[in-house]
Amino acid sequence: MKIDILTLFPEMFSPLEHSIVGKAREKGILDIQYHNFREYAEKARHVDDEPYGGGQGMLLRAQPIFDAFDAIEKKNPRVILLDPAGKQFDQAYAEDLAQEEELIFICGHYEGYDERIKVLVTDEISLGDYVLTGGELAAMTMIDATVRLIPEVIGKESSHQDDSFSSGLLEYPQYTRPYDYRGMVVPDVLMSGHHEKIRQWRLYESLKKTYERRPDLLDNYQLTAEEEKMMLKLKKTKNKGEPYASNQT
Repeated sequence: MKIDILTLFPEMFSPLEHSIVGKAREKGILDIQYHNFREYAEKARHVDDEPYGGGQGMLLRAQPIFDAFDAIEKKNPRVILLDPAGKQFDQAYAEDLAQEEELIFICGHYEGYDERIKVLVTDEISLGDYVLTGGELAAMTMIDATVRLIPEVIGKESSHQDDSFSSGLLEYPQYTRPYDYRGMVVPDVLMSGHHEKIRQWRLYESLKKTYERRPDLLDNYQLTAEEEKMMLKLKKTKNKGEPYASNQT
C-alpha cells in the first residue's frame, strides 16, 4: 500500500516510524510519503487567508493543496479529507481502506478549508463528535487502524478478526500466565483444552460485554440462533438483578 499525507507538520508523524506501521514499512509492505503543502504556496508561503463574507479564523487556501496534490505520483487513490463534519470512522471503514492500494490523506489546520478543495476528495471522514487542532492525529489513528489489517502486516488474519468491532461485538476477556495472580484466577474453561466450550465461553462473554457496555452495537447485529439463546439468558439474569454468570465454567 502507498500512503501520501498532505500536512503542514510532517514531523508530527514520527510515531508511524515505530511498532506495527514501522515494521510494515521495513518489510516493504507499506510506503508512506509526507508532503508539506506550505512548500507549494505561491503567496509568500501563506497557506491560509480570511474567509469571504467575514467570520472567525482563517481558512486553508485551495492553491497550495491543489499544487501539492498534483505533484504526487498516483493512479487511482482514495483521497481522504479529515473533517469534523465527515462520516464517522469505524472498524468497518478501516477494513474497507485496507483493501486499497493508494490512499491520500489531507490534514487541515486553522478554522477550515476553502470548499473548492473538496473536488479532490473521495471521502470526508471524522474520528468523532469533537474538534482537534488539526487533522494529523486523526490521520495517524486511521492509518494505524487500517495498516494493521493489511495481509502479512500482523501475521495471522485471525489476529484481528476477533478484535472488538471486527465481528460486530466487543472482544471477549483474555488471560495469560500465571494462572493465579494475587488470588485472581483464570476461568477454568480456558484451562480445559475443550475447544468447543472455549468458543462458546468467548462468544457469551463477547455478547455480555457488548450488552453491558455498547448495547447500541446490537441494534444492527444479526444474532445467530445460538446467540439469541445466550442473549435471553443475559436478559433474564439482568431482570432478576443477579450477577452475570459465565456461560461456561
